[in-house]
Formats: sequence, structure tokens, C-alpha cells
Amino acid sequence: MTQSPEGRPGRRTLLGAAVLGTAAVGAGAAPAHAAGRGSTERGRPHGSYRDLPHPTVIAHRGASGYRPEHTIGAYQLALDMGAHVIEQDLVPTKDGHLVCRHENDITGTTDVADRPEFAARRATKSIDGTAVTGWFTEDFTLAELKTLRAKERIPGTRRDNTLYDGRWTVPSFEEVLRWAEREGRRRRQPVWLHVETKHPSYFRGIGLGLEEPLAKLLRRYGRDRRDAPVFLQSFEPSSMQRMARLVSAPRVVLLSGARTRPWDFVEAGDPRTVADLVTPRGLAWIASYAQGIGPTLELVIPKGADGRLGEPTALVEDAHRQKLIVHPYTLRNENAFLPADFQRDHDAAPGVDPNVYGDVFGAYRRYFATGIDGIFTDHPDTGLLAAADVRD
Repeated sequence: MTQSPEGRPGRRTLLGAAVLGTAAVGAGAAPAHAAGRGSTERGRPHGSYRDLPHPTVIAHRGASGYRPEHTIGAYQLALDMGAHVIEQDLVPTKDGHLVCRHENDITGTTDVADRPEFAARRATKSIDGTAVTGWFTEDFTLAELKTLRAKERIPGTRRDNTLYDGRWTVPSFEEVLRWAEREGRRRRQPVWLHVETKHPSYFRGIGLGLEEPLAKLLRRYGRDRRDAPVFLQSFEPSSMQRMARLVSAPRVVLLSGARTRPWDFVEAGDPRTVADLVTPRGLAWIASYAQGIGPTLELVIPKGADGRLGEPTALVEDAHRQKLIVHPYTLRNENAFLPADFQRDHDAAPGVDPNVYGDVFGAYRRYFATGIDGIFTDHPDTGLLAAADVRD
């Protein structure tokens, strides 16, 4: 076993352990965690999201800890590792196609800044009240976007991932649906997706609404029904209310910091904050049109002034009373993203290196102990090992 300088299993060991543990999946055999035991053919039943393994491991933007995010390479690695669900964030192109990017600003995730033919498209826009300067998907056709190459978003933290810069293009959501369909047939079980509408009010305001084209694609690929192997999610509750009128697929409302307001609330003059939405009354309102919530981890266990985890809130218990599943975000292996009590020193240098892995398994134990139903992670392999510890 490869050891890190801290005596922990090293990065390659963790990756290898998860991949070896899911070798049967890669070979096309049905794994022990097979979820949604129905057919993978279009329009046929797949099973309930409540049949997914508990806790559910959701690959955040794919296996983004190891590959540039939102690429077919990141999605494929996450699936090969055995991730139960794989996330996509959706933004539109100028000609109305949906593509997978965490943001419509593609400056940091593609090579667009190095492409002189697109230099004139650099612009400053107000996105949900924040001025952003860069290049934006809504100013490109799908064909133009397809000439760009994806790259690592945080190369300073994930230097190894830069090896894959330029290897993949920006995938359209339809391309991902076709990929999921092929993999589902090959593995003889559905590939579950977790699909987010990004900045839906902003895009609706410029004539590029997300919900209608998303619903059309879901219907085309048989993922529009209550038992479809897909979650829909958004930070804007009205987007999920809109999706509830279009399709029956399960919906999740994402929740940011307690003091924040969803942007659709800001535009509508709704004074409620996330703190209002996580009360029993707020959760009952969410349960009237959604099946789950996706809170930031701090809403599940707040951190103190010293950055260490405190005591869990009542959120998980209150959500479960409303029959809502709870999928918080996002746990990552690196010290920079972990609570202070799970950051670890590196023997080769004084102090905590933010880019070195910390005690992520200890952090998983704390979060899983709250009873959450699943978790978003950039590193599906460690998530799967931690989830297995809970089930053993």
C-alpha cells in the first residue's frame, strides 16, 4: 500500500481501492448497489430514488478531484469508480442548446482566453447582481463552443489534473444523456444524474430559459417520470416549481448560506432568506413541490470561529419529517476545503499545506452521523469508502 507522508493511504491508493472495489461495474456486471432495478430502455420504469444506496455518493461535476470538471472524462471516471449519481450543471448556448458548465463564464474552465478569434467576445455582465468579466456560453453557438477545449478550474490546488487540459470538449447535455444511455445498457442498470439549472432567472430574462429545453430533453430520453433515474436541482425554488409543472422527475432545492436569498426571491421582492427556508415551515413549503434539499454542509453542522465543526443543527431531522431527502454539498479531500479539525500537517513542511489531503474520512463520519441521505463530493472514491464504513 502506498503511504502519504502523513502515514495515510496515498492518493493513488484511495483511487485504486475504489476502482478495484467496483471492477465488476466496469466489466458490465450488476454491482451490489444496483439502484432502480427496472429497465434502462427509454420510457420504461427504473425504480425510486429511495432505492439508491444510503448514504448516496454524488460525484460533484463528475470525478472533479481527478479530472477537469464537467467533462466526459470526469463523468466516466466517476461512473467507473462506482459513484451512485453523477452531477451536471446546465447553462445555455446562444442557439438554445444546454451545455455542462458550472458557470456560464467559461474563462477558467476552457482555453477561450487563448483563442484570438474570440477575443472580441470578452464582456462584463451582471450575473445575479454580481459583475463578472469573461467569456460566456450565451455568446457562443454550440458549434463554436465545441471548438474549445476544457481545462482544470483550480490548477494551483489540483496540479495533477492539468495533465488532462485540452483532452475533452465542453459536453452538451444531450451528449451526456446519450453517454448515460450507452453506459446504462452496457452495465445493465440506469446511470443516475443530478442536474442543476444555473442562474435560471438570469437566462429567462435574456430569452434563454432553461426549464423548457431541459424538460424536452428529459422527455426525449425517458427521464421525465417520477421513477426516472435523475434528480433536478436549483438554487432558485421557482425553477423547481416550474420543472414540477413540466415533468415528474424528483426535484431538489439547493440551499446556500443561511443569510443569503435565492436570486429569484430577490427579483420577486420575496424577503425570505435561506434561514427561513430551513425552518419547519420553510421545509414544509419546499416539500409541496420538491422531494429533497441540497444544503451547504454548514447548514448541517456549523463551523465555529476557529473553523472547527460544532454541533449538528436540526435540519436533517426536520427535513426528514417532511419526507425530504438531504443531499448536502460539497466534501473534498484537500485541507483547504475541510473543517479545521480535519486538516492535517504535512511532514515535509511546517504548517498546513492547503493542497494536501486531510482527514477526510473523519469528516465523512461526522456528516454521515447526522443521518444525511447522501453527499456531493469531488472525490467519489473516498466517498464510497466512507459510505461503506457506515453500512458495515
